[in-house]
Amino acid sequence: MPASMQEVKRRIVSTKKTGQITGAMQMVSTAKLNQIQKHAANYQIYSSKIRSVITHLAKSHLLDSSAVSGEIGKSQDGKVNTLSMIKQRPVKKTGIVVITSDRGLVGSYNSNVIKSTMDLIKNGNHNTEDTVIIAIGGTGADFFSKRGYNIVYEYRGVSDVPTFKEIRPIVETIVSMYDNEAYDQLVVCYSHFVNTLTSVFRAEQMLPISAENMGTDDLTEQDENDYQIEYETEPSQDAILEVILPQYAESLVYGAILDAKTSEHACSSTAMKSATDNAKDVISSLELQFNRARQSAITTEITEITGAQAALD
Repeated sequence: MPASMQEVKRRIVSTKKTGQITGAMQMVSTAKLNQIQKHAANYQIYSSKIRSVITHLAKSHLLDSSAVSGEIGKSQDGKVNTLSMIKQRPVKKTGIVVITSDRGLVGSYNSNVIKSTMDLIKNGNHNTEDTVIIAIGGTGADFFSKRGYNIVYEYRGVSDVPTFKEIRPIVETIVSMYDNEAYDQLVVCYSHFVNTLTSVFRAEQMLPISAENMGTDDLTEQDENDYQIEYETEPSQDAILEVILPQYAESLVYGAILDAKTSEHACSSTAMKSATDNAKDVISSLELQFNRARQSAITTEITEITGAQAALD
């Protein structure tokens, strides 16, 4: 067999092995996607309820009244007072939570999130001096670290189907940093899952929690009066918010990570399917090239045999 044919045959064998690997990875990613979609569907029920409660509280101005009623900050035992999450102050530093993956082979998932986050920083006239990064995922952490951004918190190794218990320490750290004025506002940036083929970038302000973040600017005066008289709090507004606000913050971060992980698995599945399909196309092209070369070699051998026979005659 000529050297060129041996090389083509080696490439066919190698490409088939690659296609088998990417095909297996596609099956794994699809299985993870199905699993996390079921988990996310159940969680959305809780998330929508807690968001509805906070929205109503914002519309009834309970958040505004609590934000100006007394001292908000650290309690006497040194723990963070969760009412600090609604404390408004001049924005000197902006914190950005960037959710990416820890690995590659996920198509354009990481690049889309990072590019859109950089556009957000640029359009907001921010820079490395007034921006701090909270990186959930190694890809984002490495990217912003190399470009001189201050990584105040980094979390790697998020589970393929993250649990609420796993994410809670992240939320506690984020809120504690806000209370200690490491940043004055916090934006969560991630890839929102639409369907298996489509994901869109989202940037949501998490802290401080305010009526403006809830989309209540279009309320009429009568609507506001209706919401104002809807709630009677016991034992007090602050005691209610001490319970509700941490749950809302946890739901935002956990929901974003869950959504981002769903998008990651979808992108991985799509990327591996494309790689498998490309491998099949390459194999078909190589097999055609191999068959043509073999046919040419056979024709050459027949010609040489015929020529030798004619010479003998």
